[in-house]
Amino acid sequence: MHTHCVTRRDLRECCRDNRRPREDHVAGKRRHRLAQRRKAIGLSQECLAVSLGVDRSTVVRWERADTDPQPWHRPRLAAALRLSIEDLADLLADVGQPPDPPDERLAYVLRHPRRVDLVAVAHLRERVGVLDQQYDRLPSTRLLAEAGQLHGQAIFLRQHASAGAVHRELTAAVAESATLMGQLVWDASQRRDHKASAAYFDQAISAAREIRDVVTEANALLRKSYLSLYGTKQPTSSLVLTTNAATVSSNDSHVIAGLAHLHRAEAHAMLGQSRACSDALVTAEEHIDAVNADDPAAALFCPSHFTRLVDSCWLFLNKPAEAISALENARHLIANRSKSTAVVLGNLALASILQRDIDAATTYLHEAIDVIERTRAGGGLNLTFGAARQLRPWRDQPGVQDVNDRLLTLMSQ
Repeated sequence: MHTHCVTRRDLRECCRDNRRPREDHVAGKRRHRLAQRRKAIGLSQECLAVSLGVDRSTVVRWERADTDPQPWHRPRLAAALRLSIEDLADLLADVGQPPDPPDERLAYVLRHPRRVDLVAVAHLRERVGVLDQQYDRLPSTRLLAEAGQLHGQAIFLRQHASAGAVHRELTAAVAESATLMGQLVWDASQRRDHKASAAYFDQAISAAREIRDVVTEANALLRKSYLSLYGTKQPTSSLVLTTNAATVSSNDSHVIAGLAHLHRAEAHAMLGQSRACSDALVTAEEHIDAVNADDPAAALFCPSHFTRLVDSCWLFLNKPAEAISALENARHLIANRSKSTAVVLGNLALASILQRDIDAATTYLHEAIDVIERTRAGGGLNLTFGAARQLRPWRDQPGVQDVNDRLLTLMSQ
């Protein structure tokens, strides 16, 4: 009987063999659905690796189907991807050629709704996300038709999906698309159609509660509060909604909680409640100071939020000098072509009118109209017309007449 002596060369050959793709791994075949799932919930390979305590290369090998996650990695991987262990096992077992192009896959499952899968849902949610990102820079009327179509598709597919991960993801899609629709309908109606917008926000709140997504629920509550705050001018009703949004999100998103307290402060200012306004601003600042990149609502945060809402509070409390200082600071923190810019410029015009600086007011209004002509910003449009009405005592001045002429032209477009 011969013994076999294992040499270093043998070990090197063995290591090389272990690094090679598995025999059942064919070039071009990957775990496409696993990668799609990671992308659908907004995780990069690096972020997923950090959350699991592994190297990015490990995640790459899992998605290439070169290796399998070890048993001790699977519970944390399932949790990170918001899946059950069984659903994760299905994704890991699915090694194949690239799926149909996303649009074709979505079209297919709309014809055969009982075959809807995570890949199709991920594409649908991604398209909603793209529209949401465009909201601040494009007219809502340009986004409304596609957003409405996607919202209808999410509802239709959810009606046919069986319980499990797919149904949950479709419910999340309904919550996200309903929130976007609430914003778009209100904006496109120049903030007049409160009822339809409220119905969309209620739909989003209900869907988010069904899947216990407190961040999406709180965001929809916050958006609904704007209808009372800026639409029907009922700050007391807005206080109920903003307080609820802050409570729901306090442990999960400093962004949403901070914004909710900021708008709660604004509601108190509308009611002339200076002390309550100051207390809400302090709480808001505490949350905003705690915001970090891991916040699930980080994409909603803008450095100008705090100064913008503080200036609004000063205006309602009839302190225009403080408002102008805060507004100028906010103006430098936001993009010049966003809808938010028109809101800041409109408020600057109002503050200038309170100080009877008519030249400054008309300058700000011209700049606001420039932005509105590009974005058709609902909030900025309403503020601009409101400021123009405040200029009636000076309507004979050439600068004020120029502003009114531009607004008339804007209305006729």
